[in-house]
Amino acid sequence: MEIRIGIVNTGRELSFETAASADEVRGQVAAALEQSTAHLDFSDVKGNRYLVPTANLAYIELGTEESRRVGFVA
Repeated sequence: MEIRIGIVNTGRELSFETAASADEVRGQVAAALEQSTAHLDFSDVKGNRYLVPTANLAYIELGTEESRRVGFVA
């Protein structure tokens, strides 16, 4: 699933693919915001880790869990 994260006062968004489901990510974000956690910790399919400050979150866009098809469908 693709995740796009907008950060306040930053011109670019953080975008990466993760193996987690949309419900898992949504739960992680909701729990961090409710508990006033300082950072969110994400990992992508390549093993990279991202720490995002919750105080500067502008938005989080969750993509579809279905992978894109490439080529022609007969």
